[in-house]
Amino acid sequence: MLSFGPEADVEFRDYYQTLGVARDAPAEAVKKAYRRLARKYHPDVSKEADAEKRMKEVNEAYAVLSDPGKRAAYDRLGQGHRPGQDFHPPPDWDANMEFSDEGVSGSDAAGFSDFFAEIFGRAHGMGRPGSANRGAFRDHHARILLDLEDSFHGPERQISLQSPRVDPDGRLRLETRALNVKIPKGIREGQIIRLARQGSAPQGGDPGDLLLEVAFRPHPRLRADGRDLHLTLPVAPWEAALGAVIPVDLPGGGIQVRIPAGAAPGRQMRVRGKGIPSNPPGDLYFDIRVVAPPADTPRTKELYEALRKESDFDPRQHWGRES
Repeated sequence: MLSFGPEADVEFRDYYQTLGVARDAPAEAVKKAYRRLARKYHPDVSKEADAEKRMKEVNEAYAVLSDPGKRAAYDRLGQGHRPGQDFHPPPDWDANMEFSDEGVSGSDAAGFSDFFAEIFGRAHGMGRPGSANRGAFRDHHARILLDLEDSFHGPERQISLQSPRVDPDGRLRLETRALNVKIPKGIREGQIIRLARQGSAPQGGDPGDLLLEVAFRPHPRLRADGRDLHLTLPVAPWEAALGAVIPVDLPGGGIQVRIPAGAAPGRQMRVRGKGIPSNPPGDLYFDIRVVAPPADTPRTKELYEALRKESDFDPRQHWGRES
């Protein structure tokens, strides 16, 4: 799958400019441009001072634009960017795009740029065991976004996937297909749903499988980490000071959590078995956040004044000396 880590921005590369072709150039025009530039810059024959560097750039551009999946991904990301501009892919940009497991090998891509590695480093089976063509079979894969609630209920969802295809004129087209997918209860981010024989079929061969990698859409309150769930729980000052039992809604049903008296802001607590219902189930972790009510009525102002007079609490007593 196409995925990104927390690395710093990289410089955008215009592969079309590198090969000197238009963005809608057909496959044959891309191939001809590559052959022309390869004759010009191949280190064995070129007299250009920067031949080796230019040849690497040409090879990288051709590796992307000659592959329908990579070219479709690059086209989706590259709109509105200029060469040399800082580039950072937006999150979940590749959701519901279908790719084949064919790709550039890790050794072939060793000299390619950080820009290439940022987008394609773990895509299309590069460096991934078992991702090569299996005889007449060809697996496809896609990254799909689910709601966190789907992991608790295991529903059936209709998934629309876009798949790049080259038409008879050699031009790249995106085709959309819809699939009904049963979501396994307890599924976690990063896990794979395998749909047998839903991949593509080479000429004269049988279809491979379709591998769907699961990711969760952002949830308004919860964050999944493997089997576990995390949330920040707002509590009133008196609930933190005196203790309380607070209802918490979860996708699997509501629970009651007990806040002990004297709970400090930022304290993390755990409820066992209330995370994602996998086997074994995960836990629920919550951090306490004390929220003070505003002094927006005469009565609350009166209460705050009374508390200020009666209490000798100094919130800055240990300021700067906490470990």
